[in-house]
Amino acid sequence: MIEAIVIVLSVLVVLGVIAAGLSVRVVQQFEQGIVFRFGKIQSPPRGAGLTMIRPVADRMQKVNMQIIAMAVPAQEGITRDNVTVRVDAVVYFRVVDPVKAVVNVQNYTFAVSQQAQTSLRSIIGQSELDQLLSGREAVNRELRRIIDEPTEGPWGIRVERVEIKDVSLPENMKRSMSRQAEAERERRARIITADGEYQASKRLAAAANVMARDPAALQLRLLQTVVEVAGERNSTLVMPVPVELLRFFEKMAPGPAHPEHEPAEPDDLGDAEAASAEAAIEGRPPAAGPPDAIPPAAAIALPPVQAPDIKVPPIKADGEQAGRR
Repeated sequence: MIEAIVIVLSVLVVLGVIAAGLSVRVVQQFEQGIVFRFGKIQSPPRGAGLTMIRPVADRMQKVNMQIIAMAVPAQEGITRDNVTVRVDAVVYFRVVDPVKAVVNVQNYTFAVSQQAQTSLRSIIGQSELDQLLSGREAVNRELRRIIDEPTEGPWGIRVERVEIKDVSLPENMKRSMSRQAEAERERRARIITADGEYQASKRLAAAANVMARDPAALQLRLLQTVVEVAGERNSTLVMPVPVELLRFFEKMAPGPAHPEHEPAEPDDLGDAEAASAEAAIEGRPPAAGPPDAIPPAAAIALPPVQAPDIKVPPIKADGEQAGRR
């Protein structure tokens, strides 16, 4: 009898230990436990620590509340400016409502992955190549909004951040971009060189204006240039001739006087002058012309000139003059 009681107590103890093991659950700090009692969720979710459930009626499912970093496979698409690119990204998301994440979606990790891939292809078609390369912050914000729109409300998952990792371009596009960058650098270099020459010319013009006020300044500058040339240990010394000296020799050299103001050439009357001369010769009045026209030479009346009376002595046959005796 005592042995039977001991056996029964031992069985009860074993069953109690098994029941305690089935009813005791440990929830980690980064997790929350969803308890299903005969298939129905018991709210609120169990927090971190030691929790008890019914051994047969209850079933607990733990949901990780940490931020999950998921790599989005590279997606190939055509941008808005008709360039074929290959883009991959990283999505950071976490569960904010464990009940919705367990009930409304079967596998929320796989669902977020598929949503991220389709959104990435969509954002490639809406963007241009320059935006994908230089405006990644705006592209990341737009991609996060597209992914987060269908996931946070119905699925209880919040997308914290989306980052585009790499943008792969075709080789011909890379060569074209390198040529464009080289041309841009050359354009900037030419602009900088031209700007430097313009500033230097203005400085030289200002210096020439200052030197023109005093001729001695030009002579001092000339001597300074000679000193600089002689200081380089050259065997040949270049001695420039001042311009003022050449001007002095030009003034002192004899030559025809050049009037400062040459007389203006008379107006070319052209056909009007010829017509006036022909009219004067034929004895008809000249045609109307300008008031200051010069009359032709044939129309001017000159007084007659009388020739002098010259007497020539007669000459004889022998060649002697008649008046010689």
